[in-house]
Amino acid sequence: MGVERRAFLIALVVSGALFMELLDGTVIATALPQMAQTFGVHPVDVSAGMTAYLLTLAVFIPISGWVADRYGAKTIFASAIITFTVASALCGVSLALWQFVAARILQGIGGAMMVPVGRLVVLRGTEKRHLLRAMALITTPGLVAPVIGPALGGFITTFANWRWIFYLNLPLGAVALVLVALIMTNLREEARRPFDGLGFALCGVSLATLIWGLEIVGHADAGVGFGLGLITIGLFFGWLTIRHSLRCPHPLLDVRILNIPTFAIPMIWGGLSFRIIIGAMPLLWPLLFQVGLGMSAFASGLLVLWCAAADVATKSITTPTVRRFGFRTVLVMCPLIVGLTMLGCAFFTTQTPAIIMAATLAVAGAFRSFQFTSMNAIGYADIAPERMSAATSLGATLQQISLGTGVAVGALVIHLAPLLHGEPSTSLSLIDFRFAFLVMAAAGVLSALWFTRLAQDAGSEVSGHRLRPVPRS
Repeated sequence: MGVERRAFLIALVVSGALFMELLDGTVIATALPQMAQTFGVHPVDVSAGMTAYLLTLAVFIPISGWVADRYGAKTIFASAIITFTVASALCGVSLALWQFVAARILQGIGGAMMVPVGRLVVLRGTEKRHLLRAMALITTPGLVAPVIGPALGGFITTFANWRWIFYLNLPLGAVALVLVALIMTNLREEARRPFDGLGFALCGVSLATLIWGLEIVGHADAGVGFGLGLITIGLFFGWLTIRHSLRCPHPLLDVRILNIPTFAIPMIWGGLSFRIIIGAMPLLWPLLFQVGLGMSAFASGLLVLWCAAADVATKSITTPTVRRFGFRTVLVMCPLIVGLTMLGCAFFTTQTPAIIMAATLAVAGAFRSFQFTSMNAIGYADIAPERMSAATSLGATLQQISLGTGVAVGALVIHLAPLLHGEPSTSLSLIDFRFAFLVMAAAGVLSALWFTRLAQDAGSEVSGHRLRPVPRS
């Protein structure tokens, strides 16, 4: 098997595993009432399983790079698939809430290893000139799963049983495991870094409280104050983590990588602004269509699917587009266009033709796909091979936080909008959604401004883009 073909197959396997992991988290939300009935508890209590999963992810993602270096990326990725698949079976057979929560914690450990280590396997096994195509494959799950997850969850719970949400992972996990065994090699670093126990403790407290706080704020209920308090604690421990990382010779999270502009801008500054839109979309669109415009859940779901379809359809033209225009141009223009679609959503009314709404969502899906793939590809363009595992751990951690921030910002804006004109926070009107989408449009503009700080030839080794020489007068 040729090197290029092997790299493509590895990226495809990693993409499938990530899709399984990301879809699982979004499908569950629609099944909470049926699960609560099975366990004999209130639906809100079942959300403890979702929170436990998110907190476990937050705590264990930072150690993924260190574990992969110590035991080999293939070994850890395969172990993560096994852990996630077994935990899925345990979720499916759970008879009580505590059993379900315990199984979700185990699933979180598997998921925490699967995402960054899978990306590490792709980065180490792909030549830079093919990295953009590989990233187009493995970023698709992050865009499509949150969009189709609720609709799929509703279908499963309506026509089957909520347990099938987890049972479907069993054949998927088995196929992925076989392919991992056949095509992956067990790459690992020869130099062994000591484990940074203090960094793990500080980072764990920071991420757990931060993600928990964002999750609470994301529900925009009476616990918003408590959620903001947790976020404050998380930021304080985050500062302690950064301070420790700068002093430690072998930190768990090497924040010095943020000195590389092609990593820092897409992973934090410009990337955070754009991921706020990505995280808020699955929350704001269904609310706008169902609450603001009075559509049925089915009609709303059909509209949102236009976004997912455009995400997938544009993957084949991402590489030639970035090669033609370069990373900087794409990364500046895409958030502006997505911001314009958010502006368009702000002015949807009951009189707006469905085809106009569908076209707007399709444009948003196409250009967020370009942006998401480009951000992930350029983020690792200038990372040295020996720092790749540290970069994937830090990148996965930052992405987990930024996507959670997107959901929280979207929910908080919707929560606060009615208060601005003296209405209770539970009373939502079209004007409130207009305010929320205007905030999302502003986030797109802010993201574009950050990406203007990239050099014109940034990531050219990955994109293959060459600047045209300026003619001499």
